[in-house]
Amino acid sequence: MSRVRVKFCGLTRAEDVAAAVALGVDAIGLVMTRRSKRFVDLEAALALRAQVPPFVATVVLLLDDEPAWVREVISRVTPDLLQFHGEEPADYCTGFGLRYLKAIPMASVDNVSAYTQRHAQAAGFLLDSHAAGGQGGSGQAFDWTRVPRELGRPLVLAGGLNADNVAEALRLASPYALDVSSGIETAPGIKNSEKMQHFMQALAAAGADRELR
Repeated sequence: MSRVRVKFCGLTRAEDVAAAVALGVDAIGLVMTRRSKRFVDLEAALALRAQVPPFVATVVLLLDDEPAWVREVISRVTPDLLQFHGEEPADYCTGFGLRYLKAIPMASVDNVSAYTQRHAQAAGFLLDSHAAGGQGGSGQAFDWTRVPRELGRPLVLAGGLNADNVAEALRLASPYALDVSSGIETAPGIKNSEKMQHFMQALAAAGADRELR
């Protein structure tokens, strides 16, 4: 079984980036849509981006933002991947010349397969618990048995993940990657080093359990 990847999202502080990297995450997420309570401005994002070492990806989250802002973010922050959380159509997402993930609002989408067909060029899909027009990072999970098993595309599981339920998430959804934000926080955008460590420990334990079965 291949290793499950992990992204810690909504980071706003240098010490949290350092802690995430030390714990071995595959990616860190910077929220750069102004409507989010985890928003980081360009200067803060640049400082955080500079801390990310080689082979750890920087992902920028956006939500129905103006194209000019997206282009400025790309030019200044140089993310490895974009993550679109709104109602962005495929031609909008592909128009910036970077690979992207498209979030699927599971509270509003019944047919995940049909939704993914709208974004044939997406690098993967992030399944989150919010409804259309909403934001991630709510701390609420959706029914993980709804995650399709055979889409042929990398699926990232988000929404309500924490150290206590990550083993169940892996068992029910078998995702390519996990995206956690509120489950490792003290407050929105303020990560908790102990919660981050416990999450990674629980993930490691869950992986070991699955290998024994």
